[in-house]
Amino acid sequence: MIELLQNPALLLLLGAMLMGVLPRLIRGWAFLLFPALSLVFLWTLPDGYSFRIPFAGYDLVLFQLDALSRIFGTIFSIVGIVGGIYALHNQDRTQQINALLYAAGALGVTLAGDYFTLFIYWELMAVSSTYLIWARRNRESDAAGMRYLMMHFMGGGILFAGILLHISETGSTSLSAFPYEFSPASLLILLGISVNAAVPPLHAWLSDGYPKATITGAVFMSALTTKSAIYLMIRLYPGWELLVIVGLVMALYGAVLALIADDIREILAFSIISQLGYMVTAVGIGSEMAINGAATHAFSHILYKSLLFMAAGGLIYATGRSRLSELGGLASKMKLVLILYMVGGASISGVPLFNGFISKSMIISAAGEAHYDWAMLSLMLASLGSFLHTGLKLPYFAWIAPAGSAKDQTGSVAATSRNGSGEPEVKPIPWNMNLAMILGAGLCILFGVYPFLLYSQLPFASSYNPFTLYHVVETIQLLVPGFFVFWLLKGWLAEKRSITLDFDWFYRKPLLRLANGLLFLVGGIFGWCADAIADLAANLSRAFENPMKWLNPFRAHGFESNSYSPAMGTAMGFVLFVFVVLGLFLVLN
Repeated sequence: MIELLQNPALLLLLGAMLMGVLPRLIRGWAFLLFPALSLVFLWTLPDGYSFRIPFAGYDLVLFQLDALSRIFGTIFSIVGIVGGIYALHNQDRTQQINALLYAAGALGVTLAGDYFTLFIYWELMAVSSTYLIWARRNRESDAAGMRYLMMHFMGGGILFAGILLHISETGSTSLSAFPYEFSPASLLILLGISVNAAVPPLHAWLSDGYPKATITGAVFMSALTTKSAIYLMIRLYPGWELLVIVGLVMALYGAVLALIADDIREILAFSIISQLGYMVTAVGIGSEMAINGAATHAFSHILYKSLLFMAAGGLIYATGRSRLSELGGLASKMKLVLILYMVGGASISGVPLFNGFISKSMIISAAGEAHYDWAMLSLMLASLGSFLHTGLKLPYFAWIAPAGSAKDQTGSVAATSRNGSGEPEVKPIPWNMNLAMILGAGLCILFGVYPFLLYSQLPFASSYNPFTLYHVVETIQLLVPGFFVFWLLKGWLAEKRSITLDFDWFYRKPLLRLANGLLFLVGGIFGWCADAIADLAANLSRAFENPMKWLNPFRAHGFESNSYSPAMGTAMGFVLFVFVVLGLFLVLN
């Protein structure tokens, strides 16, 4: 029993169950206890520790610990603590339960040593995270949550099919890296993982669902699903060169879509796809430095992306608005939130002394060492895109640009409900939200200034130093021209009220029409069958309403069917006779 409670994932599951019975006043504080304990166990148990149980002829490895799983488990636990502080004011019991279940699923995937355990936690993530969208309780979140759930169930089904094929081929349920050979099992597993990793064109659930989640739920969602998928890619597919191309497409595609989006959390969602592209590219390169870079960037990304979502959530909480075209002129009223957001913006942009710099530079260096020069240049271009959309565009139009200067789709000044100066009303945000953002910003700076705190825990020994003159100058040469490009083009980038058309535009409406056509076809067939059965039943009823007329068809019209019905006593006597005969038979034998 003690060993089970040392499993961080099971500990969080226990916490989720306790959330259901704890009183309202202590639930928020009790929430923090479970990710904190999981963090303690992750660092008190030794590398190589595992817990196994036999099941149906296989060994289920519920918990195994090594350097890679420890890194991911650590950051998942940290975001659980910071996210829990951010949500202290939220007393929605069901959100608290599902947030812990969600964190348990991510930790379970990270620590699982077999495919069966992995799949259970994988599906737990899908179901529990969906509720964090539905908890917004409006029409848009209901629809987005259903699309989100359908995509993840589809991905889970593909993953499970690949797992079954793999077990049938190898007879093993253990997790081990696939050789770079295309087989049905490896491709199906990769495709199932790619859904959670938001690989285009399977990514629309992310840009569709995250902006419609609750303010607190989006913080957990920004950290867990996609990065647990990256963990599996590192574990199962290192050195698959196909992933280099996939990652570069993600990095550039997400940067472009974030640059044209209007909703602030949609911008951050598209930038997640771009940042995931760095990690997928590093997995495809597969060298020790690249794998270290993927793990480091996942760690860094969770910290600064959760900070960015917390700041965006604070902006939405204070103003009730989420579009850049409805915001502006808020810098004087939300100074602290702007400052903390800019820490995340500097981190994602790769500014030296912030944690994004220590991970992006490692991946770009790994691409250069592996002679992927074209990949290195593409990642630098994507980094410039991150600086433009998240580091400059979003804070400028949300906080700094004058309010009321945004235009709607017709080109006129946006007619939103504002006060006399054209600025949206701002209400104070809870203290715990500020505290969580301060903690997140502090961690971004801590690991940016002292990267060796993280480097010393990586899967492979590393002597990489991000603070060389070459790396610093290269970054400055990228950021300074980017700032002037933004300043020159900020009028063109001024946001209009719009909806960003994503790749799902190509299949959402056609599939809806196809589904409606299939429903019409299937409904027509069932309707025809129902009518045919009804007609047959009517004909049989008429045919058998007077069976005695068959004995004498010449007198059929003169017969009454009830005159040929045997008395109830006759029928009951016959039944009794049968039971007596059967009883005697059983007694005598």
